[in-house]
Amino acid sequence: MTSVFTKDGFEAGQVLLFTKPYEWTSFDLVKKVKNLIRQYMDINKIKVGHAGTLDPLATGLLILCTGKATKRISEFQDLDKEYIATIVLGQTTPSYDLETEVSDAGDVTHIHEGLVMETLTGFIGEQEQVPPLYSAKNINGKRAYSYARKGETKKLNPSRIEIKEMELLDYSSPEITIRVRCSKGTYIRALTRDIGQSLKSGAYLKSLSRTQIGEYKVGNALTIKKFEENLKNLEQIGFSYV
Repeated sequence: MTSVFTKDGFEAGQVLLFTKPYEWTSFDLVKKVKNLIRQYMDINKIKVGHAGTLDPLATGLLILCTGKATKRISEFQDLDKEYIATIVLGQTTPSYDLETEVSDAGDVTHIHEGLVMETLTGFIGEQEQVPPLYSAKNINGKRAYSYARKGETKKLNPSRIEIKEMELLDYSSPEITIRVRCSKGTYIRALTRDIGQSLKSGAYLKSLSRTQIGEYKVGNALTIKKFEENLKNLEQIGFSYV
């Protein structure tokens, strides 16, 4: 669908698809978009929110809602998500990604492509998943990662999630690349941890990109740079939104 960005349009409410830059938090993107809208649309106050957090070291699709469309955020949060993840086997980090240094090493000589595919298949379906301590989960009014970064160990309760599809895209030992389609609340870093444990090797997440939320695809999303250019030019653009 084609949209013309206008002051009235943003205030009435639009649902925008963005690609989140590497090392940006989801809030960083929200703040930048809000400031750009205020700057170029001459709006003093505008609501902007995101529909599902992405870790700073992850990239890909983030849905942002403006104005009255922020009431629809929970609707998008409930949708299935799709990710492309590259996982390193045989090593583990405390955060299960590159936020922290490698802390443990394991053997990968027993691992082969067939074993990996069999292991991945075993994760398809509903299950209880314990979130990683390096997460935004709330523990006694504080984010779990605030404890983790101080070296404190806390117990997180498992959540009921569902892995709906899991596909091995590439096997280049000790790395694997997978496509995962899952329910809301699924932590790919926790899935990485569990895959590493199942393979008796350990694992950490090298890279992660969210490619789809429901039927909304990253291929239809804008970069923050392109969004700013469009606001500057105030021209009609081809842009997918709800």
